Amino acid sequence: MKILFAAGGTGGHINPALAVAGEIRERYPDAELLFVGAKGKMETKLVPDAGFKLKTIRIAGFQRKISLENIIRNILAVFYLLTSSSAVKKIIRDFSPDVVVGFGGYVSGPVLRMAAKMGIPTAIHEQNAFPGVTNKTLAKAVDRVMLTAKDAEKYLQCKNPPVVTGLPVRGEMLKADRDFARAEMGIRDDEILVLSMGGSLGAATINNAMTKLIAAHHKDEKLRFLHAMGQYGLWVPEKLREMGVDTEKAHNVEIREYISDMDRCMSAADVVICRAGASSLSELQALGKASILIPSPNVAENHQYHNAMALVNRGAAYVIEEKALTDEKMDALFCSLIKDKAKREEMEQNAKAMAVFDAKEQIADIVISLIKK
Repeated sequence: MKILFAAGGTGGHINPALAVAGEIRERYPDAELLFVGAKGKMETKLVPDAGFKLKTIRIAGFQRKISLENIIRNILAVFYLLTSSSAVKKIIRDFSPDVVVGFGGYVSGPVLRMAAKMGIPTAIHEQNAFPGVTNKTLAKAVDRVMLTAKDAEKYLQCKNPPVVTGLPVRGEMLKADRDFARAEMGIRDDEILVLSMGGSLGAATINNAMTKLIAAHHKDEKLRFLHAMGQYGLWVPEKLREMGVDTEKAHNVEIREYISDMDRCMSAADVVICRAGASSLSELQALGKASILIPSPNVAENHQYHNAMALVNRGAAYVIEEKALTDEKMDALFCSLIKDKAKREEMEQNAKAMAVFDAKEQIADIVISLIKK
């Protein structure tokens, strides 16, 4: 059995692919699995670190904003796209896969198009509620389309009916226990833990909003704040001190650069304030968490907003778009959620109802089923 995976660019594309590859490797230890990624992107570290072989091609995305720099980058992107076909064809011919599956990123386009052209069974997985341009195009050609959210279906023209599989969630998240996590962190039963973050680099908008929120509410003894400021948010502790919050002395305020034990922290949380990336939302659903989502506007097709609305429309979250975010709106929404335990519990139940706990197993089943007998 030979399976070729195409995924790259971001952890949101790579990690689900690695989870499915791991599931297949566990079932079929003798299966040959190969990844194709883009030169210089994070897959060149993540894939080998997970124990899988990787081939790379030179590929780049197109920039929508008009500038001299972006025009040059787009010319290079066209050149890479035109020259990628021969490199992809050689990889596929040399490996001779039984099935090719794409999990998104620019690299998926040329790999899946070539595989379909060569008559090899193909499948793609779309992580977001609003599909990217590459998967919109590929959906018309591949044998099977798998979706994280059913909301994506209306934006796609598929050769065959799509299947909602959900998005694989890290195993440690699925095993997390709220009571145990809170006991480890020293959180009382009557305390409300507010977990907030803006990604590993840090989101300035969320950092600004949280400094004001923490400054306004840190004297409430029933509130605990745990905020991840990110690499570019190292100014947050000093800003809080200027606002009257000494993070070294305040027992209920903890500021970290990065949260390495996310399974424990999210499991213990009562309210989560974060972006609306597909992986984060799948974790919120799996753990059943009430949330305030602030989608990043700096993503293709504004897909994080659509991701967030999939939860909002099912009563599982609140959303504030960055362009509409004000201190007053954030404070009002936060207070309404903190004060209303019944609303938090309703959100938790609705989020949990959206969770798919066997996503990687479902995806692996579909990929394997495509292999020609």
